[in-house]
Amino acid sequence: MAISVAGGVRPGKVIEIERRLYNQIIVGKQPVSSMLDELNTEIEESANKLDIERKALKLRIEKQVKERQIYLEVSTHLTQTVKNTIEHQLALPQSIIDSSGITESQILLLDLLLSPDLNLNRLRPIIEDNSWLCRDLINLINSPSSRHRRPKNGDVKVTDIKLVLNYIGLENLRTLIPYFCLRNWLPSGDTHLLWITRKLWRYSILSAIAAQALAQLHNKEPSLTYTCSLMYQFATSIMLTQSGRIFDKTWGTWLREASQSRDKQVYDAIMATEFPAEAIFNQVMLHGHTLNWQLLNLLKFEDSKITLVLKELDQDYHFTELSPEAAIVAKASCYAKVLLLEEQQLIDPQEKRIMFDYYEFSAQELLRLKAQNFRKLDLL
Repeated sequence: MAISVAGGVRPGKVIEIERRLYNQIIVGKQPVSSMLDELNTEIEESANKLDIERKALKLRIEKQVKERQIYLEVSTHLTQTVKNTIEHQLALPQSIIDSSGITESQILLLDLLLSPDLNLNRLRPIIEDNSWLCRDLINLINSPSSRHRRPKNGDVKVTDIKLVLNYIGLENLRTLIPYFCLRNWLPSGDTHLLWITRKLWRYSILSAIAAQALAQLHNKEPSLTYTCSLMYQFATSIMLTQSGRIFDKTWGTWLREASQSRDKQVYDAIMATEFPAEAIFNQVMLHGHTLNWQLLNLLKFEDSKITLVLKELDQDYHFTELSPEAAIVAKASCYAKVLLLEEQQLIDPQEKRIMFDYYEFSAQELLRLKAQNFRKLDLL
């Protein structure tokens, strides 16, 4: 007789499958399917060029014993230096906030958007306090896809944020602002992290779409589950961004020093050294979900609904003990993981059944999710 794993203590197999997805995102070399709202397309050529150059260097180094020994020593030392710096920062969560640029006003926006009696006059000064968000919203309303929401004279660009917010409307802002916040926290313009960023972004969007659909099915307010699904990758995004900055700074400094000393072998060894994805993956698995709510606590949002849901998802071992909102976020995350692993042929039918069994998916839920368009989040 088959033993059900539904809802109880998370089985080791479920944990292993969930780690497998994060491993594929951060460490995996498999190509990623594109989203219709792709990120960092302008640096794709640079990332491809760097990858080709690094592979060519490593191939040449591997053919020469002496150069290979130098590469191993330099690469190991560089990677360890980066890992030590990252681990030191992770041990001090406040330093992550200080160096990442996360502000109370950004989290306040997300929190306010959950209020049923919110108005645009309350939101506008906080949005204006975040120039990158004003820019994103203005660019969106002036994009061809949003032309129907602009004045009849389509050649006139709307630049006044008050007008922009009025055109967008409060309900659409509940979708747009969390979306733009997470996108802002992801690594940007970093050739070393381009593919990791794309995969994490896609996973986040798939989870958000699934969370919206499940909330609507169960007559729950979609804003909370949608926002929490995106914020489930909050700390992971910050950790990757900070790790990328630390690696780029260390890598660049070492390259300049090797160039100045005119030591071509050391220079090539540094050039061939890859971002320490395996080490960062381990740190994400160790700290990611806990930092989600710890960072929000440090920003004085310990009583926020978002913080409470993220804390539940980190601390509760039993799926059946989760609140309805946290359960929807967990299910949405599970469904997104299964979709992405299926694309890469990294999960078999039995493992898929185990995942759906543990998270207690009903036939109705699976039908609703199967009917969703997971290629693009409906922003406007």
